[in-house]
Amino acid sequence: MVMGLTTGLWVHAQVRICDRNFIPATIVRHGDDDAGTVLVKINRFEHGVTVYTPATSLDSEPMWSRGTGPNPVSEAEADAYIARQVQYDPDVWVLEIEDRRGQYKLDGKVV
Repeated sequence: MVMGLTTGLWVHAQVRICDRNFIPATIVRHGDDDAGTVLVKINRFEHGVTVYTPATSLDSEPMWSRGTGPNPVSEAEADAYIARQVQYDPDVWVLEIEDRRGQYKLDGKVV
Protein backbone atom coordinates (compact mmCIF):
# COMPACT_ATOMS: atom_id res chain seq x y z
CA MET A 1 0.00 0.00 0.00
CA VAL A 2 0.97 3.62 -0.11
CA MET A 3 3.68 4.43 2.41
CA GLY A 4 2.17 5.72 5.66
CA LEU A 5 -1.36 4.40 5.05
CA THR A 6 -2.78 1.38 6.79
CA THR A 7 -4.41 -1.21 4.57
CA GLY A 8 -7.82 -0.46 6.04
CA LEU A 9 -7.51 3.23 5.31
CA TRP A 10 -6.36 2.56 1.73
CA VAL A 11 -9.28 0.18 1.07
CA HIS A 12 -11.84 2.61 2.48
CA ALA A 13 -10.31 5.43 0.41
CA GLN A 14 -10.75 3.32 -2.75
CA VAL A 15 -14.40 2.72 -1.88
CA ARG A 16 -14.83 6.47 -1.42
CA ILE A 17 -13.12 7.24 -4.75
CA CYS A 18 -15.42 4.76 -6.48
CA ASP A 19 -18.46 6.19 -4.72
CA ARG A 20 -17.60 9.71 -5.90
CA ASN A 21 -17.33 8.38 -9.47
CA PHE A 22 -20.57 6.36 -9.28
CA ILE A 23 -18.70 3.05 -9.53
CA PRO A 24 -20.09 0.34 -7.22
CA ALA A 25 -17.41 -0.95 -4.84
CA THR A 26 -17.81 -3.39 -1.97
CA ILE A 27 -15.47 -4.70 0.68
CA VAL A 28 -16.18 -8.40 0.25
CA ARG A 29 -13.64 -9.54 2.84
CA HIS A 30 -12.20 -7.54 5.71
CA GLY A 31 -8.58 -8.41 6.40
CA ASP A 32 -5.99 -7.16 8.86
CA ASP A 33 -6.53 -3.40 9.33
CA ASP A 34 -2.86 -2.52 9.47
CA ALA A 35 -1.00 -4.80 7.12
CA GLY A 36 -3.32 -7.17 5.26
CA THR A 37 -2.80 -7.80 1.57
CA VAL A 38 -5.50 -6.48 -0.76
CA LEU A 39 -6.97 -8.30 -3.72
CA VAL A 40 -8.85 -5.97 -6.05
CA LYS A 41 -11.47 -7.81 -8.08
CA ILE A 42 -12.62 -5.72 -11.01
CA ASN A 43 -15.74 -7.05 -12.67
CA ARG A 44 -16.23 -5.67 -16.18
CA PHE A 45 -19.24 -7.98 -16.72
CA GLU A 46 -19.33 -9.00 -20.40
CA HIS A 47 -15.62 -8.12 -20.66
CA GLY A 48 -14.68 -10.51 -17.83
CA VAL A 49 -13.13 -10.25 -14.39
CA THR A 50 -9.56 -9.54 -13.33
CA VAL A 51 -8.16 -9.90 -9.83
CA TYR A 52 -5.18 -7.67 -9.09
CA THR A 53 -2.68 -8.37 -6.35
CA PRO A 54 0.09 -6.09 -5.04
CA ALA A 55 3.50 -6.63 -6.60
CA THR A 56 6.94 -5.68 -5.34
CA SER A 57 8.91 -2.92 -7.03
CA LEU A 58 12.53 -2.01 -6.51
CA ASP A 59 11.74 1.67 -5.97
CA SER A 60 8.83 1.22 -3.51
CA GLU A 61 6.30 2.55 -6.01
CA PRO A 62 2.89 0.86 -5.95
CA MET A 63 2.62 -1.95 -8.49
CA TRP A 64 -0.03 -4.55 -9.26
CA SER A 65 -0.01 -7.88 -11.05
CA ARG A 66 -2.91 -9.70 -12.65
CA GLY A 67 -3.38 -12.61 -10.27
CA THR A 68 -5.84 -14.29 -12.60
CA GLY A 69 -3.53 -14.04 -15.62
CA PRO A 70 -3.08 -11.72 -18.57
CA ASN A 71 -6.66 -12.01 -19.84
CA PRO A 72 -9.96 -11.48 -18.01
CA VAL A 73 -11.60 -14.63 -16.66
CA SER A 74 -15.10 -15.67 -15.62
CA GLU A 75 -16.38 -14.61 -12.23
CA ALA A 76 -16.25 -18.24 -11.06
CA GLU A 77 -12.56 -18.48 -11.95
CA ALA A 78 -11.84 -15.18 -10.20
CA ASP A 79 -13.69 -16.32 -7.07
CA ALA A 80 -11.76 -19.61 -7.08
CA TYR A 81 -8.47 -17.68 -7.25
CA ILE A 82 -9.57 -15.49 -4.34
CA ALA A 83 -10.60 -18.54 -2.29
CA ARG A 84 -7.13 -20.06 -2.80
CA GLN A 85 -5.47 -16.83 -1.69
CA VAL A 86 -7.65 -16.61 1.42
CA GLN A 87 -6.62 -20.16 2.37
CA TYR A 88 -2.99 -19.09 2.07
CA ASP A 89 -3.41 -15.73 3.85
CA PRO A 90 -6.36 -15.32 6.24
CA ASP A 91 -5.58 -11.59 6.69
CA VAL A 92 -6.30 -10.73 3.04
CA TRP A 93 -8.80 -8.03 2.05
CA VAL A 94 -11.02 -8.38 -1.02
CA LEU A 95 -12.31 -5.23 -2.69
CA GLU A 96 -14.79 -5.85 -5.50
CA ILE A 97 -15.40 -3.11 -8.03
CA GLU A 98 -18.17 -3.36 -10.61
CA ASP A 99 -16.79 -1.27 -13.44
CA ARG A 100 -18.74 -1.96 -16.62
CA ARG A 101 -17.23 1.10 -18.38
CA GLY A 102 -13.59 0.56 -17.31
CA GLN A 103 -13.24 3.85 -15.44
CA TYR A 104 -11.47 2.68 -12.27
CA LYS A 105 -7.69 2.98 -12.29
CA LEU A 106 -5.39 1.30 -9.80
CA ASP A 107 -2.91 3.57 -8.05
CA GLY A 108 0.23 2.22 -9.62
CA LYS A 109 1.72 0.39 -12.55
CA VAL A 110 0.22 -2.93 -13.65
CA VAL A 111 2.84 -5.55 -14.52
